[in-house]
Amino acid sequence: MKKSFLQLSALLILCMPVFAQKKVNKQTSGANYPATVDRPKLVVGFVVDQMRWDYLYRYYERYGNGGFKRLINQGFSAENTFISYIPTITAGGHASIYTGSVPAINGIIGNDWFDPQLGRNVYCTEDKAVKTVGSTSNAGEMSPKNMLSNTITDELRLATNFESKVIGISLKDRGSILPGGHSANGAYWYDGASGNWITSTYYRNDLPAWVSEYNSAKNTDKFLAKDWNTLYPIETYTQSSTDNKPYEGKFKDAATSSFPHVLKDAVGKNYGLIRSTPHGNTMTIDLAKIAIEAEGLGKDKVTDFLAVSCSSTDYVGHQFGPNSIEAEDTYLRLDKDLETFLNYLDKTVGKGNYLFFLSADHGAVQVPGFLTENKIPAGTISSSQISKDLNLLLEKEFNIKNSVSAVINYQVVFNKPLIREQKGDFEKMKQVVIDYLELQEGILDAGDLTKISSTTLPEELKKRLSNGYNARRSGDVYMVLKPNWLSGGKTGTSHSAWYPYDAHIPLVFMGWNVKPGKTNKNYYMSDIAATLAAMLHIQMPNGSVGEPITELTHQ
Repeated sequence: MKKSFLQLSALLILCMPVFAQKKVNKQTSGANYPATVDRPKLVVGFVVDQMRWDYLYRYYERYGNGGFKRLINQGFSAENTFISYIPTITAGGHASIYTGSVPAINGIIGNDWFDPQLGRNVYCTEDKAVKTVGSTSNAGEMSPKNMLSNTITDELRLATNFESKVIGISLKDRGSILPGGHSANGAYWYDGASGNWITSTYYRNDLPAWVSEYNSAKNTDKFLAKDWNTLYPIETYTQSSTDNKPYEGKFKDAATSSFPHVLKDAVGKNYGLIRSTPHGNTMTIDLAKIAIEAEGLGKDKVTDFLAVSCSSTDYVGHQFGPNSIEAEDTYLRLDKDLETFLNYLDKTVGKGNYLFFLSADHGAVQVPGFLTENKIPAGTISSSQISKDLNLLLEKEFNIKNSVSAVINYQVVFNKPLIREQKGDFEKMKQVVIDYLELQEGILDAGDLTKISSTTLPEELKKRLSNGYNARRSGDVYMVLKPNWLSGGKTGTSHSAWYPYDAHIPLVFMGWNVKPGKTNKNYYMSDIAATLAAMLHIQMPNGSVGEPITELTHQ
């Protein structure tokens, strides 16, 4: 009897895990797990070229309710987002946003850089192995081959076994090509020589019908025929300087820099002129809407990605400056275009079905002439003159002619093959250059790019210099300009510095899985791709150094 009881007890103990497992299985078999990975139908990246962060609020009272205001109030804003490298330039900005990386890794150290092996400047997206599609100019000899790492758009394509569609659109080739990544279905940009939107054989051998039809409609001529006057009475532009300032650039053949700007004379002649007007942004957004419909973006269960970059804000800023009536009017018009675009997305893709983010590739410094007019220290240097002066100095000191190949991206590039051939003392030559630069007006500091860590610069500046340094493509000596100084002429503005006016950019997400809110924690441009990867449940780009914005991803 006792033996039977023990046998029964042992049998029950052995069976208990099975019973427990069956119970667990019964509990979990009815669990409400999603059948698919939750993703939006469409992601729209909207980059505004040269948009300073403060433009979100500078013109806030003048914005309508459906554009920038809607983004700010219905979206999530990372208020303190910075560019983590220098120089802060268009190509680098677009590459960093989409690669989640920095020039040290993705290789896009500027719009151009001097290649010592080729002995010439290299353009960021140049590719002589491909041909223009859509015009007879060479403006289409472009591809993403110079970008060394991949993008969040590439990762989306990989994650869906290339079922996701990715399209890039911008007036600038670099504004559409770099965001689209290496595997984009298409990238389209504007050819100022022909007035056409074009692409390259890297993507396809002919234009899609929707681009050809847009070109055939001669929309550029229609926009130019409208001229450019202020959207509202000019006296209401109280956030800007008075019109016709001597430090504002003029359009070709114009007597002054003031409104109205006559554009109709350029019809059929100067198609590039539209870039420097708000019409360029309108045209870009119009084409983006057509692309959504024609390419069927956001129409099925697989997430698509549309990368749009508005470039006219940059052209206007360079010509007239941030405090001009032209800049204010451009943003007021862009606000209306943005509202139209968001309404279109609501209608075609559906509210809550798309994820939209707004950012910028860089900001801009106020025009030095405007700052000095208001007793704020500012000035300009000439990179070309510095290059000439350095070559004369080094020839005198070391008896070697043309030992500096270029001064570009605020870096001095030495002709090292020549110096080796002439048996020059490269280390001494670098020190002579550094000593000279440190004495020049407008230059705060100079140093050896290979010895950044040993300088006494603030850690944040060291980090940004290091992040911008690519051993294969960068120069040998860096220059850091004083605040409000730039390399340029007497009119308009530029950018490239590490200061907040150039490096503090807007970053607002809205739409799918985004609750209204904001964070004042510091984030960086390179965090955008990591945040998108977290939200989409896909891998970060292969060169990513960013971190997700947890206040957004943990909502």
